[in-house]
Amino acid sequence: MENNFIVRTCLTLVAAFIISFAATPIVKSFANRVGAVDNPGDPRRIHDRPIPRLGGLAIFLGFLLSVVLFAEIDLQVRGVLTGAVIIVIVGVIDDIVSVNAWIKFAVQIAAALVAVFHGVVIEVFMNPNIFSAENYLRLGAFSVPVTVIWIVAITNSVNLIDGLDGLACGVSAIGSVTMLVIAAVVSTGNVVVIPAALAGACIGFIPYNFNPAKIFMGDTGALLLGYVLATLSVMGLFKFYAVITFAVPFLVLAVPLVDTVFAFFRRLLKGQSPMKPDRGHFHHRLIDMGLSQKQAVAILYSISAILGVAAVILATGEELKALFFVISVFAAAAVTVFILREMKTHDRADGKREPGSVDTTDDNEDG
Repeated sequence: MENNFIVRTCLTLVAAFIISFAATPIVKSFANRVGAVDNPGDPRRIHDRPIPRLGGLAIFLGFLLSVVLFAEIDLQVRGVLTGAVIIVIVGVIDDIVSVNAWIKFAVQIAAALVAVFHGVVIEVFMNPNIFSAENYLRLGAFSVPVTVIWIVAITNSVNLIDGLDGLACGVSAIGSVTMLVIAAVVSTGNVVVIPAALAGACIGFIPYNFNPAKIFMGDTGALLLGYVLATLSVMGLFKFYAVITFAVPFLVLAVPLVDTVFAFFRRLLKGQSPMKPDRGHFHHRLIDMGLSQKQAVAILYSISAILGVAAVILATGEELKALFFVISVFAAAAVTVFILREMKTHDRADGKREPGSVDTTDDNEDG
């Protein structure tokens, strides 16, 4: 039985990879035909040539078909897939003709509610009061609004970090693999198969999206990845509250979440709308400090992977899990400080930048 489970998970990942990889050139041709092309010109864009969007369609096809082939389509999975279809539809429209940010926000709430009404709900939360005898708090009537806020927040946070070639897709792949490993340890079935499908679809698209990108995934891909990661975290990481601590889902998705929180308060402090795009995201700052796109992406990959390892340790460890957690977080912090110090001494006198492209279309729309 266990061998069959491992084989099914591997087949899911491989099938998603093959479908996504094979579909991307077709989607690229389609994007050019319908005019879903990102043209340079915006100050936040540094690519010097038109690049097609809609790459998220290839990711969606890889994810959807592999889930249909290998997962058990229960109530929760139906909710996730239905919500994903809604997200992809609005993403495709936005990549072609541009959709008002508030309309997209409303659609995200609707998609989140679809998942919630299919049983994808955060029911418990770790008790922040360390002196309380109760380790967990049941949310009760607050379950629905808390879950909707979580899903919408993660959906937009992945969209916001989609500013460098391969960044959002790679970070999402790392998050998916982390969820897969944790779910494999504490559960079986769909909670493992679905992140395998998402990881395979992301990995299949990355060769076309890594710098210099041949295609962007656009809102179609960024919103899809955020939505699926958010609902997966609810199905898996939040459900097994007796095994996993509250910090795990936040560690898995820390890079997009922290960037989004900083963006939100940065804009408010400037007297701007939180929806207004700017050039203050982590990836923008790394580029402005003199790093190439590949270097900046590698740094954010590394931080995401370190925090992913910390999440796995927390989820699977026993007595030493708190110690490992602290060590991992401090290691991530030390790496970040070292990198920032090195960047400050980086010679930018020549002002040269690596040829390539930066996809900030999603940030521009959902800012």
